[in-house]
Amino acid sequence: MKINKEGYKIIFVSGLVCLLIWWLFYRLLVSDAATTLLWFSTIFLLLFWFFIVAFFREPRRVRIHDADLVFAPCDGRVVVTEVVRENEYLREEMLQISIFMSITNVHMNWVPVGGEVEYYKYHPGRFLVAWHPKSSTENERTTTVVRMASGQRVLFRQIAGLIARRIVSYMEVGHKVEQNSVCGFIKFGSRVDVLVPKNSELLVEIGDPTVGSQTPIARLPKKTEA
Repeated sequence: MKINKEGYKIIFVSGLVCLLIWWLFYRLLVSDAATTLLWFSTIFLLLFWFFIVAFFREPRRVRIHDADLVFAPCDGRVVVTEVVRENEYLREEMLQISIFMSITNVHMNWVPVGGEVEYYKYHPGRFLVAWHPKSSTENERTTTVVRMASGQRVLFRQIAGLIARRIVSYMEVGHKVEQNSVCGFIKFGSRVDVLVPKNSELLVEIGDPTVGSQTPIARLPKKTEA
């Protein structure tokens, strides 16, 4: 299993902490009567550390290219599909598709469409639960807009949640990005919003599971190149 680079430090530190706690238990639980408790503590600490390691797993996935489709930027479950007014940058009505990631999901993020990064901004903010309606505008988040070769623009946001308090984005304005290439990482559960042209065809429903970089979530309307 390959481990994402964003997890190296946390895995190392958590491993040291687990080892220190085990050593303290070992020193304190020296009687025969405490042997069972020591074994229980050992198994619990090992399982906890393996959970931390597994959280930062990096799956091998086929990179799909289809300029007509918008792909899920993350693993999770669809929690929002609605038309909203986007007021940060595009300032127009867009179809929003939001995907919630639980702590058991792979937390890598992928670029839903290919093109050039036209806009990027990091927003400090609150840490409301990720499914709260105001999390898209009030939580800590990043906003990225990719302009496709056709001239169409797709916006996506990485949003921190109640537990997730560390967003990593590799996006830079002016950079060319390939569809379904890795764009960042959100640590310990959150959500990603994708905003596409309002007249796009929605391919998912609320409650549907998604696989990042593999599940098509919308079909873009036909448009001639700008």
